[in-house]
Amino acid sequence: MTIEDKSYKEKKVISIGIVSELTGLSVRQIRYYEERKLISPQRSTRGTRKYSFSDVEKLMEIANKREDGVQTAEILKDMRRREQALKGDNQLRNKMLEGQLNAHFKYRNR
Repeated sequence: MTIEDKSYKEKKVISIGIVSELTGLSVRQIRYYEERKLISPQRSTRGTRKYSFSDVEKLMEIANKREDGVQTAEILKDMRRREQALKGDNQLRNKMLEGQLNAHFKYRNR
């Protein structure tokens, strides 16, 4: 995935009505998932919710888990665990890159 791909997927430009059509979820269900902190739409200056393509994907994942009987509290815990793991992976990757750059340029931290 390129930086450009990520940026378009993260832009909050889709209205709740379109998200409802794309996901098959009712507007009420989408708002409920927002209340449960499973999704975080952006608000326009007029207060309307705006979602990204990543949000749509996340809502589809939530809907699939709910169909399998998973409670929203469990889904939230799982999402937080994955975010923490990703954060740890990114920190490790950054340390490794820093080490490679330091080795390449023969930098020593004193």
